[in-house]
Order: sequence, then C-alpha cells, then structure tokens
Amino acid sequence: MILTLELMLVGIALLFLISIVANKFSERLGVPALLIFLVVGMLAGSEGPGGIPFDDPAIAQIIGIVALAYILFSGGLDTRWEQIQPILWPGIALSTVGVVLTASLLGGFAVLVFGFSPLTGLLLGSVVASTDAAAVFSVLRTARARLQGNLRPLLELESGSNDPVAVLLTIGIIGVILIPGTSLLAVVPMFVQQMAVGGLFGYGMGHAVVFLINRLKLEFEGLYPVLSLTMVLLTYGLTATLGGNGFLAVYIAGLIMGNSIVLHKKSLIRFHDGIAWLMQIVMFLALGLLVFPSSLLPVAVPGILAALFLLLVARPVAVMITLLPWKMPIREKALISWVGLRGAVPIILATYPLVAGVPNAEAIFNLVFFIVLVSALVHGTSIPSVARWLGLAAPLEETRKLSREFDVNPDTPSELLELVIPPDASAVGKQVVDLGLPKGALIILMQKGDERFVPGGSTVIEAGDTLLFLTTGDLADTVRTRLLCREEPEDVPGPDA
Repeated sequence: MILTLELMLVGIALLFLISIVANKFSERLGVPALLIFLVVGMLAGSEGPGGIPFDDPAIAQIIGIVALAYILFSGGLDTRWEQIQPILWPGIALSTVGVVLTASLLGGFAVLVFGFSPLTGLLLGSVVASTDAAAVFSVLRTARARLQGNLRPLLELESGSNDPVAVLLTIGIIGVILIPGTSLLAVVPMFVQQMAVGGLFGYGMGHAVVFLINRLKLEFEGLYPVLSLTMVLLTYGLTATLGGNGFLAVYIAGLIMGNSIVLHKKSLIRFHDGIAWLMQIVMFLALGLLVFPSSLLPVAVPGILAALFLLLVARPVAVMITLLPWKMPIREKALISWVGLRGAVPIILATYPLVAGVPNAEAIFNLVFFIVLVSALVHGTSIPSVARWLGLAAPLEETRKLSREFDVNPDTPSELLELVIPPDASAVGKQVVDLGLPKGALIILMQKGDERFVPGGSTVIEAGDTLLFLTTGDLADTVRTRLLCREEPEDVPGPDA
C-alpha cells in the first residue's frame, strides 16, 4: 500500500482518537493518562501492530520541548498566587535542593549496584531527578486525588519549577563527560545564570502578554488564543537564546498572566487546558514511538531495582532532608515523598545523551523509560489510596449540573453556587420570594427533574431541586444556611396545655 498524505492523516487521527478514548477508561481503572498514551505510542511503533517506523531522538526531543513549554504555561495559568504563596519557599527548596539530593542518591546507587562510573551514575540520577509537571497536573487535578490544605499547590509548584535544575544537571554532566578535565563546579555559574535569566524573562514576558491582550483590542476574539500561543514560543525561545531556562520562564509567564486581570481570561484558560492535553498526547505518543519494547527486556531487572530505590529511598530521603526547616506533620511529608511522579521530562532528558553521543546513552534511555513506567503504575494508581490512608484526602465535590454552563469573570468577587435541596431542608415547600435570601444573592437557573428554567418569585422549592446562585464568597455560607438548614419540627401541645 502506498503511504499517501490522506492515509497519514487518518493514522494520526486514529492515534489521537484511541488515546482520548483510552484516557476515559484510564480514569475508571485508576491508571494515569501518561501511561495510556505511552502504551498507545509503543503499540503504534515499529515493533507493535501499528508498524510506524520512528527512531529519531532529535525530533522526539524537539517535540517534547515544545509540548512541555505549553504544558508548563497552562499549569502556571491555572495556578492561583494565593494558593502557592504560603508554600513558596518549601516548593522552591524541593525544586532545587530536592532535585540535587535525589540525583546524588540515585547516582550513588547506580555506581554501587550497576557498576556505572560516578559521572554516568550521576547522569542517570539527574535525568530522573525531577517530578513531571504533565503527570502531576493530570493526576492531582482529577476528582480521585483531591488533597487537603496546601499539598496540591505545593506539589504542583515543585513539578512546575524543578525541571530547570534537572535540565542543567543533565547538560552540565554531559559536558563534563564529553570534555575531559571539565569540573562539575562549572555547572554552578551556569545554574545561577539560567535561573536568574529565566525568572526575570518569565516575569517580564508574563506582563507583556497581559499588556498586549488588554491593549491590542483585536477585532476577532479567536485571535487572542493565537496571540497567547505565539507569546509562549517567544518566551521560551528568547529566554533560551539569552542563556536562561525557557521552561522556568514559560511557567512564570503563565503564573503572572493567570493572576492578572486579562480580557477573555476564562476562555483563554480553557483553551490552554485543551492545548495542554493535546501536547501531552503528542509528546507521549512520540516518546512511545521512540521506544522499542524488545530493548526494555534486558534492563527489566535493573530498571525495577532503580525504580524501587527511587520510590522508596531516594525521593523520601531527599524530601525529608529538604523540608527539615519547615514544621510540617510527618504524614504530609510522607505524602509529598510518595507523589514523585516521573513522566515525559525524564524521557525527554534521556534523549540528550543519545543526541550528544554519550557512552552508554542507549542503556540510560531504556533504564529511564522503565523507571517512568514503574512510577506511572505505582505512583499514579496509588496516590488516592495513600492520601486516604494518611488521612489527607479532601472530600469529593458534588458533580455540577448547571454551573459548568456558565462563566464568571475570575477577577470579580462574584461566584457561582450550586445547591441540591435535600428532603429535610427548611426551603422545601416555600416560594422563592419567602426564602429570605440576602441582597446580592440571585437565583439564575433552576432544575426540576429534566426541566431547566429561571424561577420566579412564586416558584415553589421542592426536594431534589437544583438551584444555581450568582453571589459572592462572603454570602455563600448565608445562602447555604437559609436553604439547607433542617426544618425543626413544631412543638406539639401536650394534653395539659
């Protein structure tokens, strides 16, 4: 059969469709999406039923870098500053000191157990030292893995900001291996430069995006997402060209934009959330295509040993040491230690030695891929159970029926409140006009059975009705109390009354 453009488009569309449908089942099975996408890519590869030949680490690396830039921007865009402010310094410590400690511990293990040279062992440790933003975001933002307090923003901040350190360690060690006589201390000034330039450019480009979106006044709303897409690539490219870390820059730029007043902000957040999912699928499919399953079998035993050491020793020890200055309950530190998801970033970093021609690069790549598979299976499936076992799981939110159809500007104090009326609520049997709602709380939609409508003052509230309010945060509790408090039974006069 001749491979035409039309057949290629059909094949790409089928890969995307299979990944999306498989992701739906992955939620029910408790398996993280990244594992599904990787498996689909492997099955579509030259050794799978798909038979697609792909063996170009350089192209996979480019795809991974671009995809990760958009994923990190989306993660920053959807992160509230008030959530990360209380845990800013612990998050920074985990993304710097924690990464170095993890790399050192796993590197030492590789030297002692696998017989690697110290530099090769440290290279392996550096490649898998950072947690993966795409994996952490996708797992922690599902209903199954809701966490109490500041745990989720802390873990997301760590995963979104620890990639630069792993990248610098990887590139620095490759340079030391390929250029004899180079000292590891040469990495230190490069690290300072990359972090400083990346942070400053990210801050500046974030404000530039906000300025352009608010001031350009484009005639077509559809051009605003295109503008934001362009600015992500410009931020990464300019920062990397000037010696900064592009990943840190795009994450900070997204954080700045997400916490500023921006035109069409809600639609832009949704757009970039969709782009982030698209990039995850593209990235994991490409990385899955790059792997030959037959090459994983020889590294199965060392891969399992390295993954277990990383999960049970290196990550917990690094977290405990890094968080010593902060008084946190031991069970919170234990959960942070467990949420060490590895994903696309280690696989992307594993392509750097392949492209550079480092000795044992292929063995390192296969080991890293195996470690990621084990981490996805163990971490991704067990985080909700471990959180419940440690008493740190937050209660699940009710499934929203009505509020998903409305948007409220996130920069205003207004918010949507959706309530389902229970049978014993005081509101049952009352007309809307008699509910005594506070000024500033308005019922904008009501559902009775399958019927949805805007209620009038004479509409009677019944058990099972769903009401959608437009109100403010300070009035939400008052509205809940007025409608959901239980109706106290009236005192029945006794026989002597």
